Amino acid sequence: MGCHTAIAFALRHPERVAALILAGPVFMPELQGEEELSRWDERADALETGGPEAFGRAAAEGIESEQYRETVERLAMDRAALHRNPGAVAEALREVPRSRPFVSMDKLGRLEMPVLVAGTRDEADPGHPYDVARLYADLLPHSEFVVEDPGESPLSWQGGRLSREIAGFLGRKGIEGQPPESAG
Repeated sequence: MGCHTAIAFALRHPERVAALILAGPVFMPELQGEEELSRWDERADALETGGPEAFGRAAAEGIESEQYRETVERLAMDRAALHRNPGAVAEALREVPRSRPFVSMDKLGRLEMPVLVAGTRDEADPGHPYDVARLYADLLPHSEFVVEDPGESPLSWQGGRLSREIAGFLGRKGIEGQPPESAG
């Protein structure tokens, strides 16, 4: 949901965005069907009725690899447990995927700021398809694409490595160390 929100903001206020970091974009207007939306509803229901543990199980549903399924379940459960207001999170899980940050993939071509797109290979995280992240990188005019090596856990799960990728990207774009300008 972070990529979704960041892109919506960048399209509406490009002058306020120096660069974008998109880790695992998933939104595609053509693929926003009821089946996909129902997955988000199931996660929201699980969080509301069963707490972080149920949310973790729901988030890991459909992952074939036992190793990755257990990791996704643990990470989702741990993250869900950090929220002070799980009801608000459940509401966001229902509403954000139904919002439309753009109506056509062509809109991505309007974004002139540098963009780092971090993809993930599908065996560990099918909810963030590699092909979608690759398409975003191809459509964004000033983008770089990074992904973990085959057999590694997703780059977005490797905090230190992802941070180094982001720092390197920002440094190459001359953005390193610059504080954001006041929205003033």
